[in-house]
Amino acid sequence: MPLHLLSSPAAAAKLAAAGLRAAPLRPCHSFAPAPHHPGRVSLSAEAAARSAGPAVAAAQAKLSVSAKKQVLISLSDKTDLAYLGNGLQGLGYSIVSTGGTASSLEAAGVNVTKVEEITHFPEMLDGRVKTLHPSIHGGILARRDQEHHLKALKDHGIGTFDVVVVNLYPFYDKVTSGTISFEDGIENIDIGGPTMIRAAAKNHKDVLIVVDHNDYPALLEYLKGNQEDQQFRRMLAWKAFQHVASYDSAVSEWLWKQSNKGEMFPPSFTVPLELKSTLRYGENPHQNAAFYADKSLSLVGAGGIATAIQHHGKEMSYNNYLDADAAWNCVSEFDSPTCVVVKHTNPCGVASRQDILEAYRLAVRGDPVSAFGGIVAFNTTIDEDLAKEIREFRSPTDGQTRMFYEIVVAPGYTEKGLEILRGKSKTLRILEAKRSGKGMLSLRQVNGGWLAQKSDDLTPEDITFTTGSERAPQENELADAKFAWLCAKHVKSNAIVIAKNNCMLGMGSGQPNRRESLRIAFRKAGEEAKGAALASDAFFPFAWNDAVEEACQNGIGIIAQPGGSIRDEDAVACCNKYGVLLVFTGVRHFKH
Repeated sequence: MPLHLLSSPAAAAKLAAAGLRAAPLRPCHSFAPAPHHPGRVSLSAEAAARSAGPAVAAAQAKLSVSAKKQVLISLSDKTDLAYLGNGLQGLGYSIVSTGGTASSLEAAGVNVTKVEEITHFPEMLDGRVKTLHPSIHGGILARRDQEHHLKALKDHGIGTFDVVVVNLYPFYDKVTSGTISFEDGIENIDIGGPTMIRAAAKNHKDVLIVVDHNDYPALLEYLKGNQEDQQFRRMLAWKAFQHVASYDSAVSEWLWKQSNKGEMFPPSFTVPLELKSTLRYGENPHQNAAFYADKSLSLVGAGGIATAIQHHGKEMSYNNYLDADAAWNCVSEFDSPTCVVVKHTNPCGVASRQDILEAYRLAVRGDPVSAFGGIVAFNTTIDEDLAKEIREFRSPTDGQTRMFYEIVVAPGYTEKGLEILRGKSKTLRILEAKRSGKGMLSLRQVNGGWLAQKSDDLTPEDITFTTGSERAPQENELADAKFAWLCAKHVKSNAIVIAKNNCMLGMGSGQPNRRESLRIAFRKAGEEAKGAALASDAFFPFAWNDAVEEACQNGIGIIAQPGGSIRDEDAVACCNKYGVLLVFTGVRHFKH
């Protein structure tokens, strides 16, 4: 399962050093096949070479083949084409081009030789065959330091290309723009373009390959110089191969889904990643880090923190991304107005109310110590009133200290709301995100490999809560259990959540044994735990003199757990003894 990185911090630095920009090497950079323009061989030069010695003949052959500086240009994305064409022409280069690219160049006043004049063969098969011809690829692939290569070009009347500028059919854009037929998708798979790009990149010592219009200025500057910098050529070649790899990954992903509907796990696949930013450091200051956006077709329009807009504040850090992702994923689960506060990827406060201001206050009060310096997320637009509350709300611990947050996340902001939040702190990161999609493939790295699974999208509405105790829960009691269960889904295992009236009262997370998590949750909930709901992410292995009985003795009103233990009957008997309600969800929610 190769994971192809479209760029890296080190690569980005090398690009910058070479005068290049890291292009968005995603399949969406659409480009079309480019024709090559072989130069004509001078017969008089050839005759002269034959009468001379071998060394002179080789030198004369190279001079004869290379006398004309030629560029091959074939583009789907014609951004800055006129600038490039005029710049190259001004430097004395002859330009060979195809179709629409040639027409655009001519309209810009650039002299162009059409590829058909080189191949002496018309475009055919509805454009499928234009540049797949020895007169094109011979001129790209011939090594200038190999006498027999140059002789072969002379023998067949083929000239060389010094620069190839190609981008590809817009396959990525086409297949993600809405409904598209299979046949239309196939026709948007570029063949000639990738072939020319790979050929030029392979022979980059002699041929410059450009796939990104952002590199046109650097190319022209390079051509004005002595052209001895091999690092520049190598970085362009790397960029070209990576561009084609990204393009091919989109085609492969699309074809798999067209051919294997419903099957999430192909025998192999490529994940196209695009460098979004280099980070100050990773989890700790001694670790280098970067953030990549996943450009897989399946994630187009999927929302989430990776595509969030940052309106204000300090640059995002590695831990900021993890925490913001946890907060946003949790708050996105709820349909009613909800606020979630997260610290170290665990929700420490969750509350749902029709009055979002009240929901915010309750979420903070759930654990005000942990909430300080955390991430606060909302599933509603932040308006002026809510922004003022976020800015001015005092910590419940002393009633004086203003609450401090690293990040605020919401699906939208009013103009006034955004203005007020910007005034809270220069460093406060304000993110606007779209609700995360469901049914996504979740990837997680282990040493030497990757784990893949379908995302955990189940909500209380998707499952059946089965009564295990003698008494069945009332509607409000079951609602408390469902709310606690949904919160527990986002707490690190072993997870225990205590909640009542759509408000998290306490939670215990990440403990090696469930009983310890339970005790932490009760300690945070305090007296409010009496009559509340308790949810566990997994079953209780023991009941008597263990977590279940301890919960009953602390006055809990209803327990929701998956069940599945060989001692489930002990849990039922224990709850019945204390008059506590027990419901089984049949669904485990481990989160490691």
